[in-house]
Amino acid sequence: MRKIDFENWKRREHYEFFMKFDNPFFGIVTEIDCTKAFDVAKENKISFFSSYMHKSMLAVNQVEEFHYRIVDGEVVVFDVIHTGTTIGRADETYGLAFIPYSSEFETFNFSLQSEIEAVQKSSGLRLNNEDIKYDLVRYSTVPWSSFTGLLHPTRNDATESVPKITFGKAFLRDGKRFLPISVEANHALMDGFHIAKYLEQFQFLMNE
Repeated sequence: MRKIDFENWKRREHYEFFMKFDNPFFGIVTEIDCTKAFDVAKENKISFFSSYMHKSMLAVNQVEEFHYRIVDGEVVVFDVIHTGTTIGRADETYGLAFIPYSSEFETFNFSLQSEIEAVQKSSGLRLNNEDIKYDLVRYSTVPWSSFTGLLHPTRNDATESVPKITFGKAFLRDGKRFLPISVEANHALMDGFHIAKYLEQFQFLMNE
């Protein structure tokens, strides 16, 4: 982790402007063509959820602005961003899981499957300090339906700086499969351009 050279930071005025807002978060809701990724996962008998989560984290880690956080009133850059995600249970509750970043799918998937098993054997939110970590993206999945809009709960805290990414249920349209996705971030730290960079890279990886 390193501190931003705030005085010479190209986003200094943008940061100061948006930090005056009670809630400086903004978001984009769109969809990703997941036809290829879904077919490859099915052919290789791996979890489609694990596959697209890993590809998303690869894309996140390739966009510097997704590494920016506000910590103790200062803007810092984390070297690596990890995964914090919700995992559903059969009793209609969910728990939180933390998966360390790895560029290798097998390593990432092993950690994810271990966390899924741990959530299934637990109850409650299973916070494990996930709520106070900065070096992650907070993921959620709504596997029961697709969506064209999304609203997250918020504390209206301008220093909240962890991006949120939510996936919906993949659906078919004109012979292709699409994955709904919502991305929210603090506008003091990034703009729509940077979310678009993530989405472009994510789509590229989903097409591999």
